[in-house]
Parts: sequence; structure tokens; C-alpha cells
Amino acid sequence: MEKVKAYPQSGEKIYSLNDINESLTYSYSNYLNWLFDERLELIRGKIFKMSPAPLRIHQKISVNLLRALANFLQGKPCDVYTAPFDVRFPTKSKADKDIYTVLQPDLCVICDKSKLDDRGCLGAPDLVVEILSPGNNKKELLNKYEIYEESGVKEYWVVSPSDKTLLIYTLNETGKYQPSKLFTLSEEVTSSVLPGFVLSIDAVFEDE
Repeated sequence: MEKVKAYPQSGEKIYSLNDINESLTYSYSNYLNWLFDERLELIRGKIFKMSPAPLRIHQKISVNLLRALANFLQGKPCDVYTAPFDVRFPTKSKADKDIYTVLQPDLCVICDKSKLDDRGCLGAPDLVVEILSPGNNKKELLNKYEIYEESGVKEYWVVSPSDKTLLIYTLNETGKYQPSKLFTLSEEVTSSVLPGFVLSIDAVFEDE
């Protein structure tokens, strides 16, 4: 894994995105001091600007998925959360200054409640869902894929609004992702993380 050189911790509050040097390496300690409105993610200490406010179809799909997952998880030990929700991926330690990756999945399911705190999730969720948006496909499919696989996210779902498809990457016994077939309209998907959960692809893209 690539070594990350930390940027010195100043504790200075930053109120404008323009005051950040995107060529530098930042930690979660820096991230906590960014008080501007723009949403950012950190991947190995580097800043990734999130897309502008998601399109309506993106939001609709997120709501449909949230409804299905929340209904299934009612009374069960796992919780589902939607963006904006910080997921921190520690490597060498759990200290803020040593965390260089902070992502905001569109949805995530966490079954180990000890990973939850007031700031979000510390450690890998059991299941992550990313809904692709114009312009950010490369980030989702490459950078986040690597982080989720390395960190042990058991299932990574990629939803494509334009194609109305869903692809599931499942972590195998060697710690590598195994892709599913590409699920399309009229099909159903199940989850190895959530036994008994059945999701209709038609329901994901309902009203679209």
C-alpha cells in the first residue's frame, strides 16, 4: 500500500475552499477544521471534490434503496445511513491525525455498532452503495473500489441511473472483490451480507 506523508497539523479553521492547497496531503484532523459548505472526500490524503447537488433521479433512487433497506432492517441489528455521512477508514491507527481516507457513500449498512460514533462510522461498513453521477464514475469505480476492497467492505453496490443497472462486488475469501452479473430491470438481487433480503431492480428505478 502506498505510504502517505502527513501534512503538518495546524488546527487552523478554514472557511473557504479556495484556502486549501489541493496538492498537499491532509488527514481527518484537517478535514474537521474545514468549515465551508462544499462537500469533499479524502482518499489517501488527497482531496476529491464531490459533484454538485445530485440530480433528482439520483435522489429518487437513493430514497427507494433506503426505503427497501430500512424496512428490511427494522428490528435487526444492522443500521442503514445515507449521505452526507462520514465513513473513516483507518490504516495504522484510529487517531484523527492518522486517518487519510474519509468517504461519504450514498448509502451504507453497518452491523457492528461499535464502529458508530457521533461523527459517523470508524471502519468498514458491511455494505456500501454508490449511485453513479455524471462526471464522477472514475472516482467511484477506481478509487473507491480500491479503498472498499482493501478495507474489507463485504459488499459494494454500484447503481447506474443512466443504464438502470446494478452491479454487486462481493469480497471473497482471499479479500478480493468478485463481480456479480449486471442486474437489469425485471430482475431481483439478494445480499450475502443481509440473508433474506430481496430487492427488485424495478423498485430501485420506480417512477423513472
